[in-house]
Amino acid sequence: MAGNSFGKLFTLTSYGESHGPALGGVIDGCPAGIALDLEAIQQELDRRKPGQSSIVTQRKEPDTVKFHSGIFEGKTTGMSIGFVIENTNQKSHDYTHIKDSYRPSHADYVYDKKYGFRDYRGGGRSSARETACRVVAGAIAKQMIKGVEIKAYVSGVGTLKIDKPYTELDLTQIESNIVRCPDADMAAKMETYIKEVRGKGDTVGGIVSCVIKNVPVGLGEPVFDKLHAELGKAMLSINAVKGFEYGSGFEGSTMFGSQHNDAFNNDGTTKTNYSGGIQGGISNGMDIYFNVAFKPVATLIQKYQTIDKEGNSVEMQGKGRHDPCVVPRAVPIVEAMAALVIADFWLQNKVAHL
Repeated sequence: MAGNSFGKLFTLTSYGESHGPALGGVIDGCPAGIALDLEAIQQELDRRKPGQSSIVTQRKEPDTVKFHSGIFEGKTTGMSIGFVIENTNQKSHDYTHIKDSYRPSHADYVYDKKYGFRDYRGGGRSSARETACRVVAGAIAKQMIKGVEIKAYVSGVGTLKIDKPYTELDLTQIESNIVRCPDADMAAKMETYIKEVRGKGDTVGGIVSCVIKNVPVGLGEPVFDKLHAELGKAMLSINAVKGFEYGSGFEGSTMFGSQHNDAFNNDGTTKTNYSGGIQGGISNGMDIYFNVAFKPVATLIQKYQTIDKEGNSVEMQGKGRHDPCVVPRAVPIVEAMAALVIADFWLQNKVAHL
């Protein structure tokens, strides 16, 4: 199965399924001599792990990462970094009822048709559980590109949305509530709404916004590997993501060029930032900001109509432990994928010119 690796110079290859014995990966291309804060890496995993609050899946997993190679006396050796995260709380029997049928809008049907066989336990490889590996690699990438600040937060749940730009928000408050929304009033409304949705056995989508500060000028490799293109690919590879926009995004299409152009200051910075920190596919030193749209989780804890392997109509009802809304746990995943992209381009830029 192709598609298990990400990056060109700083790379992650991951493995594992939702209900297998473990998840893990190999990180290659990390330079030697980087002093790693292993506790900070675990803290990133703790932000993503299931069972962390009343509004996420209640599957209890410690998600403790164990490193097997590439780190000696707290520093990277320049060799491949191997790691494993053991699964400890699988309840595979929760999924036996769907082994011969397909959940609507889930990957069940297409995996079965593509490979002729599927791991129905929690979705197998198609489960968002694999994103734990991304968070480990992203946490290491963050420590490699020190000085670059990456902050993601929940800006929307269903129809509830923050109506302020990130520049008017206190991003130090992201972790002050279980929704990971920096606006306390909106966070309270979102939490209540998610609980209401869960009570109905339904799910709801949302938006994660991300800001990357202190990015050096010059990251991005035109023409096919533009910075925004790789960020888009990274975000769209995350489970349940349906949309990506950066800078002025779709709203920019309604503006005149005279409004949208970012006028220069004498030092090369710009007076506005509709470009979202990227011009011509290359970072310009201004803040990079973007939104990532997540659909509602496909697994419903209520009755629904679907088909079985023979194409017969059947009525099913979801079981197991699922997120009523993925965005609170998606925040560290978005940050991790952004860090992987920036770290990879940071290394590529070292050979851009002599």
